[in-house]
Amino acid sequence: MATEKYKKYILFDLDGTLTDPKVGICTCFQYALESFGIHEPDIDKLEPVIGPPLLDSFKEFYGFSDEDAKKGLLKYRERYSTVGWAENKVYPGIKHMLKTLKKNGFHMAVASSKPKVFVEKIMEHFGLAKYFDALAGSNEDGTHTDKAEIIDDALLLLFGSKAKIDLEQVYMVGDRKFDCIGAQKKGIECVGVAYGYGDFEELMEAHADYIVFTTKELEELLMRQTYKASQGRIARKKGDPIVPIPFKTILLLLAATIGFLVLRTTLEFCLEWWTPLLLAMLPENVSNWMLQTQTGEHGLAVGNIETVITGITYILAGIPFVYVGVNYIKATHKDSYLLHPMRANVWQYLLGVVLALATNMGIQVIASLINLSAHSEQYQEVARIQYNCSFGVGLVVYGFVAPLVEEMIYRGVVYGALRRYLPLPFAMVITSVVFGVYHGNMVQGIYAVIFGTIMILLYEYFGTFWAAVAAHVLANVSTYIASYISVKHNGFICWPFAAAMIVFAVASGVMLVRFKKSRQNQVMNCTSRIKTAIQIV
Repeated sequence: MATEKYKKYILFDLDGTLTDPKVGICTCFQYALESFGIHEPDIDKLEPVIGPPLLDSFKEFYGFSDEDAKKGLLKYRERYSTVGWAENKVYPGIKHMLKTLKKNGFHMAVASSKPKVFVEKIMEHFGLAKYFDALAGSNEDGTHTDKAEIIDDALLLLFGSKAKIDLEQVYMVGDRKFDCIGAQKKGIECVGVAYGYGDFEELMEAHADYIVFTTKELEELLMRQTYKASQGRIARKKGDPIVPIPFKTILLLLAATIGFLVLRTTLEFCLEWWTPLLLAMLPENVSNWMLQTQTGEHGLAVGNIETVITGITYILAGIPFVYVGVNYIKATHKDSYLLHPMRANVWQYLLGVVLALATNMGIQVIASLINLSAHSEQYQEVARIQYNCSFGVGLVVYGFVAPLVEEMIYRGVVYGALRRYLPLPFAMVITSVVFGVYHGNMVQGIYAVIFGTIMILLYEYFGTFWAAVAAHVLANVSTYIASYISVKHNGFICWPFAAAMIVFAVASGVMLVRFKKSRQNQVMNCTSRIKTAIQIV
């Protein structure tokens, strides 16, 4: 796979992108309206006029004729040319971002629908002009306001001639749909900034290729080719050289896998050794609850002590790895986000839920149909402990505590470290296999390898560790609940139901890929990311 072309030419809109012009623009627009007898005391209601050409705003929002719109524009300029242009403020983080970009060899221009004379005054007044190679804007008479035409001007100024313009090296950054539309007309990628005056939905509908919510996110996006994660490099992609894993990272991986398991086993042994003494110190009703022996719903003797000990050992053994895990999670989140910072919507999250639940139920039913558990005494012992307790205790420990700690270790530390040195498919497969071996029995091992892969794909798709945690929790909770109703509803244990679940899982996965592809306007879309994650190179 060819590496992404390095983009080093950036066109910035001005109002709502570099500076917040609300007070100046809205007050001057208010002033112009007053001259027509239109009283609008709340300047917040005038925010929609920020961004589009002012002539269009007079006509669209207040029904002005062409002639009245021109008169309104003159009245607007009457105030704007004296005080309005200075009633402005630079967004926090913009100067730092521009300084960083300039230092790293980026070439920048302003492409604004605002008259060029005011663009120049504002940029000089606020000390921003020194970072830019060119400033492009409209004419003072309200003409030449089409964004695509202004982008043409800016590109010509940046590259020096039409023959030298390379659109693949250019971003257009703006806060309104007009910026996106203008960029699309010229065939360049557009970064929508949702901190300005065009909200997320407007930018989505305008098919912004990227959407960021803060100036810091914008800087990280534009700088992502040179970004270095906390461990020294961004996630590997197909085509990148395989980098040797440092010895200290290998030691960390051993500690997070073997060390976690050994620590858990040791703590469990110690707690079991001291259990009689601890129970003697507890109130009698609590002690009796821990050692209940009445027959449960499935004909099993219910006892909570083993499950409580399991939960405690998970928490205590996981504590030493939390700090490292959190750091890797933060870095991995940034890496994933920078691949394409496009927020998922509720439908994508629902499809993620369907994918997790359907995959989980499909695997569980197939395992039951082929009686896989009969081939593993270790699994039968694990199942005895998991279901030999009251429902609420088991649900908390195996449905929430265990998944959260295991995700911190395996998707947090192990996958977070491996993906910095290996191509994503290698990191994914190794993590899933190690996660399977950790379970210590064939039944859970096979399940862990398959579902572990799904969790990593969801992690990469949504760009957040919590997607993997949510999938793990959903799977464990649904399995635990199903175990208590399967005796009465064992009609679900059949091949048609298993096939239906697999179809649901595949369909939801395909829909997720297509959904993200359409939302991202086929630019660095999820299809390429999923292919990167599943093609073994």
